[in-house]
Amino acid sequence: MSNLKMLMSSVAGTCLSLAVWGPAFAAENAPAAENNTALEQVIVTATKTETNLQKTPIAISVMSALAMEQRHDESLLSLQDGVIPSLRIATFEARQSALTVGIRGIVPFDANQTARDQGVGVYIDGIYLGRQQGLNAALFDVERIEVLRGPQGTLFGRNTEGGALSIVTKVPTGVFGGRFSVGAGNYGAYNGEVHQNFQQFANISVKVDALVQHQDPTTKNPMNGQAGWNQYDRKGGRISALYQPTDNFSADLSVDYAKDENTPFFSQLLNYNPYGKRVRTLAEATAVAAAPAGTINPLADLVKVHTSRQSVSDIGTVQQPSVDKTGGASLIMKYKVSDNLELRSITGARAVATNQWDNSGIESRNVFAPNGNFGRYSLSDLYQRQYSQEFQAVGDFGKEFTYVAGVYYFKEHVKESAASPITNTWNATGTGYAIRSAYGTSKAGATTAGWEYGTRFIIRASQADATSYAVYGQGTYTPAGMDKLHLTAGGRYTKDKRDGTLYVVSGKATNFKFNYDKGRFDPLVNLAYDAADGVSLYAKYSSGYRAGGANARSQNFQAFDAESVKAYEIGAKMDLLENRLRVNLAAFAMDRDNTQIDFDNVDTTPGSPTQGAHTEETRNASGVSKIKGFEADITAKVMDGMTVGVSYAYTDVQIPKTPFPFPGNADVPLGSPFPVNVVYTPPNAASAYVDYEMPVGELTLRGHLEANYADAQYAFQSEFADVSPTGKLVQNVAVKTDSSFIVNGSVTLADINVNAGTTATLALWSRNLLDETHVYRISAANRGTIGDYGNLNPPRTFGVELRVKY
Repeated sequence: MSNLKMLMSSVAGTCLSLAVWGPAFAAENAPAAENNTALEQVIVTATKTETNLQKTPIAISVMSALAMEQRHDESLLSLQDGVIPSLRIATFEARQSALTVGIRGIVPFDANQTARDQGVGVYIDGIYLGRQQGLNAALFDVERIEVLRGPQGTLFGRNTEGGALSIVTKVPTGVFGGRFSVGAGNYGAYNGEVHQNFQQFANISVKVDALVQHQDPTTKNPMNGQAGWNQYDRKGGRISALYQPTDNFSADLSVDYAKDENTPFFSQLLNYNPYGKRVRTLAEATAVAAAPAGTINPLADLVKVHTSRQSVSDIGTVQQPSVDKTGGASLIMKYKVSDNLELRSITGARAVATNQWDNSGIESRNVFAPNGNFGRYSLSDLYQRQYSQEFQAVGDFGKEFTYVAGVYYFKEHVKESAASPITNTWNATGTGYAIRSAYGTSKAGATTAGWEYGTRFIIRASQADATSYAVYGQGTYTPAGMDKLHLTAGGRYTKDKRDGTLYVVSGKATNFKFNYDKGRFDPLVNLAYDAADGVSLYAKYSSGYRAGGANARSQNFQAFDAESVKAYEIGAKMDLLENRLRVNLAAFAMDRDNTQIDFDNVDTTPGSPTQGAHTEETRNASGVSKIKGFEADITAKVMDGMTVGVSYAYTDVQIPKTPFPFPGNADVPLGSPFPVNVVYTPPNAASAYVDYEMPVGELTLRGHLEANYADAQYAFQSEFADVSPTGKLVQNVAVKTDSSFIVNGSVTLADINVNAGTTATLALWSRNLLDETHVYRISAANRGTIGDYGNLNPPRTFGVELRVKY
């Protein structure tokens, strides 16, 4: 660890030196020449227009289609390994059905609800995706993924205080041709894709995309007929039609649908009785309420502590795949009024349906009691639909002034219901268990809920509507005679309205309502200076926010306010040594007001009337959260055919204490200051890669090898547990995950001539090549009653893939 930190410090120091001496470097070198040792130029659309990455004064990371192919990326969750150090992607809880996305320390803990949002906006072809659910759907023919780091409140708007992740897909070409791929790997994996372009007819170009991705579980379930954990089966298709009757007008219509059947990562028991309490006898464990203080129930004989990745669960249980359905339509129209003005319309309608089934904590989150029930089956049904409309005007008044202006409308409706039935029952000694009825049981006048529809005990149900209006504008002024100086200024006014109802709490009809109605203005000022050929420096002020809302897991749907960020950033973008070396640097500081903090609690006590109940309250932190960091991206073409790259991100987040939301505890009174953590934000993260390409006769051999590292980090903002012999509540017992070091690689033989106009590529790939194991999510909330539990990263996967282009 110390050697790695020394290396990172050395890299950071080198980067800073390059920032100082870069202009001199560039001045001593001629402008870029056309040769095989120059780096390719990258085009991005971060400013709503196509610009060169190196000429765009924003911190941006770009994943190309080729890079994703080399890594065998299938969905956004593939980026969880940290290939982009400042971008953090994780499962919500252990579930693949919803993703948590964060940038620069702005990572929501729980936006997996009806009236909450993320702090990083995710877009597909300019269409904002309003929910965490469905983000792990398979990706359709991606051209590139742009990661815009830092607040994007002016051009992108609400819920982009940390940044934006923009997925850009390939449009129809109008030329008959296409490509397909088939592959297979370990864990029963297989995949296939078809991307077919049809010849343009009547000025209409059509493209069809279809795919399938499958993997068997990496942790098996010993119960026959039930799914295991960390498995998925994704299918989807998209049809795009591009109508272009003239060079001045185009209309791109796309319709897509995807279905993802997946199971969560398995939650393992990482330790038992970490505080060394006296273990209760079976008689004491039977009557938990009367058990002596400072004691703990025994661990069932069948359940073991596992610190390495489990391939089979100790306990068999009911588990079926969650089903996520996503789909929508978009229409993007562009009309070039003149050489200096283009008008655009971006219309999107999308929907998400998620039916969640999660029994991943069957052995790690359930306390043993003789003849007691266990196995919290977390069930949720969420349905969302959204509509958005944006009009843009993009143009210029000659070379001195360029601009983009627009108006935006967004409408969303979400509803969700949830249940947490108990699936298993222990025998008297913990040496065996039985599966309860899926339809519930009725015995001695008592009714126990099941997990089939119609028999569930609904613990919460809510619905919410959100409407947002915005108007924005941004312009860049380059003074005549000072063509190296560029001043960009802009602003966006947004009006957010949101209301909702929590109409079921713990099986009882309720009528808790909230209403949120506020407007805000987000400005931007960016001063850029071309210090020399290939060297651009910039200083930027920007702001952004995450909308207010209400927590559907709370007892009364209490509303909370928006959190907002003011960001200050300086950066340098340098192409040096005749474009053989590219160095991009950024340093930033952010002040975040009203940070939204979640306090999470799950009752695991056997026999408790609220066993399995999940309570969560959200409060705005008092004071200002301080975030600062440094980022470096270095790419070098060291020789013809070989490219190497290194990226590094340092992030420091300090969050003020937040009022404790739960009453009734003398140790931590209601409203008292409570320490909190930032989640999924390693202080240090880095990635490095090498790409090599060489001719082999008429063929081309390519190799890709990369390594991604991240420090240990928190997975929960705040946790508390009864840990002392007197039952004292200890403040924030949340612990950090493991650090991680993931190596991926691939070897590809390309340009295999099949026949005239048809070529093939054969690739061998591996993710987590070294089969490294780390806990990426850990909870200490149950350490006073059983122990810590966690989720481990995916094991090594590998496979072969054939790609054919025609």
